[in-house]
Amino acid sequence: MKLKNVLIVVKDIEKSKQFYHELFGLDTILDNDGNMILTEGLVLQEEKYWKEFLGTEIIPENNSCELYFEERDIEGFVEKLEACYPNVKYVNKLMTHSWGQKVVRFYDLDGNLIEVGTPVV
Repeated sequence: MKLKNVLIVVKDIEKSKQFYHELFGLDTILDNDGNMILTEGLVLQEEKYWKEFLGTEIIPENNSCELYFEERDIEGFVEKLEACYPNVKYVNKLMTHSWGQKVVRFYDLDGNLIEVGTPVV
């Protein structure tokens, strides 16, 4: 058995597709009416379908999980993030951990938590 995908819930699948393509270079593999598989195994699912499956409301910014990306040029990434999405909501702006890794945490358009850090070697 292997982990195949990670699914996140989004309100507007087209805006989310653009967000993940602009910032992380993810491309669409499959677009299946409210479910979209992107490269690197990320799946976007429209909120209305997820609500039907769960029978309950979606809780954005619940901080129960995060998507983690690595980027060597993290300062350049933060510049791009702020240029493309000037109203981004940060959990923490660019910081350096005691072990030397630089990280930034923020929410995507739908309140899904994202961390981008420099590679740990």
